[in-house]
Amino acid sequence: MRKVLILDAGPIINLSMNGLLEIFEKIYQKGITIVITNYVYQEVVDRPSHIPRFELGALKIKDLIEKGIIKFATDLGLAQQEIESETQHWLRIANSSIRSDNHSIEIVSPAEMSCIAISHILNKKGIENIIAIDERTTRVLFEKPENLRDLMSSKLHRNISLNTRELVDTKEFRFIRSSELVYVAIKKGFIEINDKHALEALLYATKFKGCSVSWEEIEQMKKL
Repeated sequence: MRKVLILDAGPIINLSMNGLLEIFEKIYQKGITIVITNYVYQEVVDRPSHIPRFELGALKIKDLIEKGIIKFATDLGLAQQEIESETQHWLRIANSSIRSDNHSIEIVSPAEMSCIAISHILNKKGIENIIAIDERTTRVLFEKPENLRDLMSSKLHRNISLNTRELVDTKEFRFIRSSELVYVAIKKGFIEINDKHALEALLYATKFKGCSVSWEEIEQMKKL
């Protein structure tokens, strides 16, 4: 197991809604292990399976799992008890980092923190990994927690206080978004669209389906 791509729900749903799930098959064929957690499975298969609008996407994602293209973290030999313990640990830290009117504000989901948990466990084992996540809050929390106050003040329209005492050792985590996944996919030839506007169209598509990528970042990627 050389490299592991850990998927949060956002990128899976994004690529599914854009008809780009084959990207995961191409990544798998390159020898990269792709994993999800039970929390993520609930968001991308269990819940949407009961909503007619999203049922087809859920079935396609389930098919990738049944084929072994996307695996559960426990398939890598990780103990479910350790995964759950680490998930709750990071969930507590994250959801106590922002306070308003002397109350903590929940800013992340168990699914997102389960990805952080898996990454932390793999890092301890010396296994290279990266987390695919589109949600800006989680990435800012772990990449630049000092910027979280402004982000959350703008999002919540209230004065907040920030506690980052337990977030001093979070530089171990690496992140990638749907936008960067499709960028790599087209550069590697995983997506065969023979048009000079293909990259631009793909980046726009991920943005409009929920990826937190700015217009400026899209312009930069188009020039790379």
